[in-house]
Amino acid sequence: MKVVNIIYKFQDGKPDETHTGAEGESVLDVALNNGIQLQHNCGGVCGCSTCHVYVESGMDDLPEISDKEEDYIDRAVDPRINSRLACQCVVQGNQDLVVTIPKQDFLGH
Repeated sequence: MKVVNIIYKFQDGKPDETHTGAEGESVLDVALNNGIQLQHNCGGVCGCSTCHVYVESGMDDLPEISDKEEDYIDRAVDPRINSRLACQCVVQGNQDLVVTIPKQDFLGH
C-alpha cells in the first residue's frame, strides 16, 4: 500500500502539520482523522466548495479534476489555478502532498 506525507499549511497562521495518508484516503479524511478543522458541509461527497484547498505540491499524483469538482471550485472563496476540493484529493501516488487550507471563517456554499 502506498503511503505519503501530507503537509498541511494554514492561512490563518497556525503552525504546519504533517500527517500520513494511505492510498485511497482523501486529504479531507486525513485532516479530519488528525483533528484538523476543515469545513465539509456536504460530508465530503463533492457537493459543495467548503473543503477547498490549494495544492502547493504533489498535484501530479492526484486524480484528475472532474467537471463537477471544477464547477464547485468556481464557487469557492478565492479560487486559484492550484485549487482543489480536499474530498477529491485522493492519495494514489508516491509523491508527498503540500496543501494550504484557506481561512475557515466563512459560511459554505
